[in-house]
Amino acid sequence: MNIFKNIIKCLLVSVALVGCDDLERFPYDSIEQTQSFQTVGDAATWNTGLYASLRGSVYGAFTYATDIQADQLNLTLEYGNRNGFPYRWEGFLADDGLLAGHWSNYYSAINNINVALAGFETIVTEDEAEEDELDQYRAEAYLARAFYYHNLVVRFAQDYDPSSAASDLGVPIVLEYDLQARPSRNTVEEVYQQILADIDAARPALSQVAGSSGAQRFNIDILRALEARVRFYMHDWQGAKALADQLIGSGRYPLITTEEGLNRMWTNDFSQEVIMQLFVSAPNELANVNDVYLRYNGADDVFLPDAIPAQWVVDMYEDDDIRKNVYFTNDETVRISGLEYSDIWIVNKYPGNPELFTAANTNYQQAPKVFRVAEMYLISAESALNIPGANALTPLNALRQARGLDAVSVSGDALQTAVRDERFRELAFEGFRLDDLKRWDEGFTRRDPQNEMLLLQGENTFTKSVEASNPKFIWGIPTFDITINPNLADQQNPGW
Repeated sequence: MNIFKNIIKCLLVSVALVGCDDLERFPYDSIEQTQSFQTVGDAATWNTGLYASLRGSVYGAFTYATDIQADQLNLTLEYGNRNGFPYRWEGFLADDGLLAGHWSNYYSAINNINVALAGFETIVTEDEAEEDELDQYRAEAYLARAFYYHNLVVRFAQDYDPSSAASDLGVPIVLEYDLQARPSRNTVEEVYQQILADIDAARPALSQVAGSSGAQRFNIDILRALEARVRFYMHDWQGAKALADQLIGSGRYPLITTEEGLNRMWTNDFSQEVIMQLFVSAPNELANVNDVYLRYNGADDVFLPDAIPAQWVVDMYEDDDIRKNVYFTNDETVRISGLEYSDIWIVNKYPGNPELFTAANTNYQQAPKVFRVAEMYLISAESALNIPGANALTPLNALRQARGLDAVSVSGDALQTAVRDERFRELAFEGFRLDDLKRWDEGFTRRDPQNEMLLLQGENTFTKSVEASNPKFIWGIPTFDITINPNLADQQNPGW
């Protein structure tokens, strides 16, 4: 939204003009910050921008980059060096634009939120209805900030370890917009406590907004889903499971049980089991796209994917699993380096919603699914593994049976494997895999490629082995931020 640009612009201008003769004049094409938040209507305009910003902070590289870095995918000879450094784990440096893009996008969104929260305090409401509306906007700002901080601390810091979180370096907590600020990194514990504080600040107003499938704006169920995810990553197993079970038990998000229904979810944005699905509209309000898996050439009716799944990944899905023919297809012609193949499995989870096409062929546009109830079943099951006497089989088997699989009756290590495998299958290509391996303290070896002749060659490609201790499971603080902020100079993550 232009209001964000104008706010930042006016702040920069105000700093530049200190000492000028006429401080009362503002640029003709922007507004000064104190003029930006005068009415609840101004807050509503900003709130619209919050969701546009959120839509720009999910999907695309925010989803597929970590999956390419992990073990499910192989880059083909069509990749054009897109995502090559993280895939190879070699030449992947702190000045990589991928790191900087994630970091700057999240912090830019946080800074906009900080400006708005301060601006909301200057608005004088006319009546109780306006005050309630403003409270809603505050709550949505707090919850969005919690979402961004969680994404930052998961990707740029150690996994939460209750025994060391109070000393492990997290990310800088910035709660006020200040051009001169040069914040140091807070601890992982401090960042998570700030996330929980923002969730708590959002709770009173959002408690008045009931959840519903496919919701496009924050509500109490979305708050619960985020808090369940956060507590899950904190190893607060009791808290995470209770919140996940509450969402499961609400009955508002029944699991899809047919291949046709699942295909509608991933192709047509059918929202039966989606807790939050962002608004997208063609041609002007579009989202980031997960286009690396298909790259369709309509003129020749062929696909030129950057990344294809390893064979073992496809084989993780039984033929009766309704996800297999939704998440993958091998019925299309794939062209790699001028040669055509008719028997290659490609990822088809993000084919593009025909209602959002802006031309004759797919533009890969989907309504981003930020939270799904299937994740809550997996949080419930994995949390139960860590709670004495808790039942992991019930949520695990509920998800398995909904997807066409038989229930399992296992315990101990076999149950842990079953839970992790189900998380792998259900959340494939949604950006969770690298963080899951990091949480589980597991390395990997890429294996069983479909056809080596199609793939990027070299020892760091489709046979790459990565130890759990490899420092690049955690991304480095971008070089630019290290350079301009002396308080970060000695706080870079190891290995970068």
